[in-house]
Amino acid sequence: MHTPRTPRTPRGKRLLAAGTAWAVAAAGAVAVSFGLAGSASAGEFLVNGGFESGSLNPWSCTGSTGSVVTGHARTGTYALAGAASSADTAQCTQTVAVAPNTTYTLSAYVNGAYVYLGVNGGTSTWTPGTGGAFQKLSVSFTTTATQTSATVFTHGWYGQGTYYADDVSLDGPGAPSASPSPSKSASASASPSSSASPSTSTSPSSSASPSTSGSPSTPPPPGGHALVGYLHASFANGAGYLKMADVPDSWDIIDLAFGEPDSITGGTIHFNRCPVSECPGVESDADFKAAIAAKQAKGKKVLLSIGGQNGEVQLTTTAARDNFVNSVSAIIDKWGLDGLDIDFEGHSLSLNTGDTDFKNPTTPVITNLISAVKSLKAKYGAKFQLTMAPETFFVQLGYQYYGSGPWGGQDPRAGAFLPVIHALRDDLTLLHVQDYNSGSIMGLDNQYHSMGGADFHVAMTDMLLTGFPVAGNTGNVFPALKPSQVAIGMPANTYAGNGYVAPAAVNQALDCLTKGTGCGSYTPRSGKQPNLRGLMTWSINWDNYNGNEFSKNFHGYFG
Repeated sequence: MHTPRTPRTPRGKRLLAAGTAWAVAAAGAVAVSFGLAGSASAGEFLVNGGFESGSLNPWSCTGSTGSVVTGHARTGTYALAGAASSADTAQCTQTVAVAPNTTYTLSAYVNGAYVYLGVNGGTSTWTPGTGGAFQKLSVSFTTTATQTSATVFTHGWYGQGTYYADDVSLDGPGAPSASPSPSKSASASASPSSSASPSTSTSPSSSASPSTSGSPSTPPPPGGHALVGYLHASFANGAGYLKMADVPDSWDIIDLAFGEPDSITGGTIHFNRCPVSECPGVESDADFKAAIAAKQAKGKKVLLSIGGQNGEVQLTTTAARDNFVNSVSAIIDKWGLDGLDIDFEGHSLSLNTGDTDFKNPTTPVITNLISAVKSLKAKYGAKFQLTMAPETFFVQLGYQYYGSGPWGGQDPRAGAFLPVIHALRDDLTLLHVQDYNSGSIMGLDNQYHSMGGADFHVAMTDMLLTGFPVAGNTGNVFPALKPSQVAIGMPANTYAGNGYVAPAAVNQALDCLTKGTGCGSYTPRSGKQPNLRGLMTWSINWDNYNGNEFSKNFHGYFG
């Protein structure tokens, strides 16, 4: 369950939810150049890619980490300097207009250890670097049928110090949207300087891997991985309040905790920001909203999370369903949010006696919730992000027990999230079950698995990736979800919730699930799933309290 508002003792559940690219946003990219494969380039799409204007404009860098400097240029006079620290990768971005269904090439010359170049929501590459010489990075991507803009990025790595980038180019067919500001010559950005040791390799040698904890040891995989976290937006808790603007850019999906009901069965949801009396450093509404927009401009998604430990919601009537839709829409519109996270816990969802088929539910609190979410999806369209953070009791326990059972007497909440997940699977961005604050759960090996090690995460996640017969009925199987729809929920530290595991165990679980290596007593039935979406944690605040161990480890693993 999620951290309660009072008392301040953490019990929270906030794990990673992902709906967007895992590691691309976390791993900044340095220089980008877009070009149509097999044809001559028609124009430069980046503005001030050589930084010869003497300013960052129109580049945007996290915090105050980016600057334009002399004495470190590859060509010309100026270059970008990104001051990566233990808490910030110094990511710099620029958004440009692009044409749909078009292939572009992004390139840059970079100097420093672990410098990244990429496109938000798409591909990226990186170089371990050796210092002293510029190396060329290059990636290509093809826009979607409706895409009209792209955000390119560069960044360094935690604790690796300042990196430099120069001659960043975004090259492609068609007329660029604007005339570039003063830049380096085209020939300079097309070929390396004689002193450089250009390399297009994306795989660092083992000798180049730093010993600093949290640094990548393998190149990041293609896009698709995401880091999801809950932000204490309406309360402080023991972790303390964290302003939206101060949330590190390593988080791809930010769930605002929490939207709560005016009454349990009324359906009307409110979202109250943390009061000054509880959060002395809380920002103004205007600054909060502006910070949300700034995150979104970097490709992040910000969602309203409804429920949590204290937010019991029961949509028992169609009137409550309609109140839910109207009030949630108002909150999304007020703050400019990207969608909804359903974090129903406690007694929000249960199944009426006789409701035994998860594919055809009849219980009003289930059917009304499904209907409400479908209405929200229809209103906002494809851009609407939908994530869910149920507890294992409401999902994996359904392998053994579903509702009150064929003869009654069971807990009617057992497996109660299954019909909601199933009905909304085509609309679902991400499911990140809380693998914490959980009792022992039987896995597909018919053995009980308990929190505290990699096996629990592997077994629970494998059930979602493989599918399972509900209540043991082989004629009523809950189908597997796509790997891209599944993330693993974990506590950020021992204060955040029961079931914390150290980074080594996190990585063991990921190795087993994505690579098929390092598995313990449980071997996944689903096989290797490299497209597993990522991790979710309760919470961003608790991770910040703990020196960002969870998020650093995530990006150290996925790049």
